[in-house]
Amino acid sequence: MPAARESLLDAAFAALARRPWARIRMTDVAAAAGVSRQTLYNEFGGKDGLARALVRREAEAYLNGVERALTGVPGAAGPGERLAAAAVWTVRAGTENPLVRAVLTGCWNERLPGSRRSPRSAAVEPLPTPVDLLDQARDRAVRLLEAEWPPGGPVELARACETAARLALSYVLVPAPAVEVASAVRGALARSG
Repeated sequence: MPAARESLLDAAFAALARRPWARIRMTDVAAAAGVSRQTLYNEFGGKDGLARALVRREAEAYLNGVERALTGVPGAAGPGERLAAAAVWTVRAGTENPLVRAVLTGCWNERLPGSRRSPRSAAVEPLPTPVDLLDQARDRAVRLLEAEWPPGGPVELARACETAARLALSYVLVPAPAVEVASAVRGALARSG
């Protein structure tokens, strides 16, 4: 039932924009998605399961956006420009989406689902941590840029990708214009090269 699942996640995300997670009712989410409450419980097991699925979906959407930024720079942009584009995407996603911001920074608040508590059972997969997300973004960047990276090897590429991601995260915490973020990444890469 993938369509119902996505509809439920969309409805939960929309509800979160209007009120804190604690005040969101499963009945309202199901109604907004056009499915029964039982369908919601069958799909997610409960509100905690819905929260975890929503956080995971938004984290994966962020990572997919990193890939799009790394591959979508027009022209013959080099790896530095592509990393700058990924950094700008990171700042935009972290600024516009409170769940992405929380996963990127580890700064959760009472408005958000997916508290950082330990799972109740070993069968529940933990939510991604900021380190997990940074590692995944870095690994995707390395994979997409390795063919174009100048001599110096994969260690230098991995370091450059991680530097760009960490610099972008600092701008998520203390926002700045996109042009400033891209310029900072370009400058950091130029100094490290």
